[in-house]
Amino acid sequence: MMGTTRNEAVTPPDNTAVRCALWRAMHVRVDAAPYVLEDEIGLRLVAPEADWPHRPDMAPEATGAFRAAMVARARFVEDLVTEQVERGVGQYVILGAGLDTFAQRRPEIASRLRLFEVDQPGTQAWKRRRLVELGYGVPEWLHLVPVDFEAGESWWERLVAAGFDPRGPAVIVSTGVSMYLTRDATGATLRQVAALAPGSTLVMSFLLPADLVDAADRPGLRTSQAGARSSGTPFVSFYAPQDMLALAREAGLTDARHVSGTVLAERYFADRSDGLRPSSGEDFLLATL
Repeated sequence: MMGTTRNEAVTPPDNTAVRCALWRAMHVRVDAAPYVLEDEIGLRLVAPEADWPHRPDMAPEATGAFRAAMVARARFVEDLVTEQVERGVGQYVILGAGLDTFAQRRPEIASRLRLFEVDQPGTQAWKRRRLVELGYGVPEWLHLVPVDFEAGESWWERLVAAGFDPRGPAVIVSTGVSMYLTRDATGATLRQVAALAPGSTLVMSFLLPADLVDAADRPGLRTSQAGARSSGTPFVSFYAPQDMLALAREAGLTDARHVSGTVLAERYFADRSDGLRPSSGEDFLLATL
């Protein structure tokens, strides 16, 4: 199967998804090599106005820490997926996929998987159209799975309908999503993941409360909150690491651990000539079944 045959309205991705895609491109254009992630395909998908590098939210110095955090997050996930593919895991699910470009950038790995990108119907219709227009197409192993969350559709039911095998192990990734969901909604997702086949892995990012964020990064957090609120998608949930671990264990994920953004900073940004470092504030839940 190749996703859906439903006729959906085409809706461009939200501002957050676009900004992340442009930041990934900016990393290649303005930061020093070696690059943590090389991704200009998201830029091609968005096709912004020619002056996009001069937007205030792209300012190289002012946004460097956020740009670094986005590429660190993506690199962490991709390293994990690559490792799991080598172990024989054959399914990869991205919840809230937005402008993820793993399938286009890393086809030598992605084509060894059944890759499921889950997002809102309008966004998926837009992305499908752009992939075709740019010549990437939608290969048989890539499934764009539209889920109308606002209408109460179950992402799990839509995923299985798109060809996901609940009996086989999978990597499930949800990054940049939990802050928009209630604790109950995130708990429900974790319970569903806990029912996956043995050998499965979950990565979920979460935002820290302001008092756990480095003082230098708190103004940026406030700016992000204000921007999300004005876009109609406010942040509603923040978690201290022990609270996220407790939520995971309540859901049945007994083998869960916390990975701090600091760990990623040390892994991917040590000894850089330009001093680029990710902002603090986003940490990760890593759980295995």
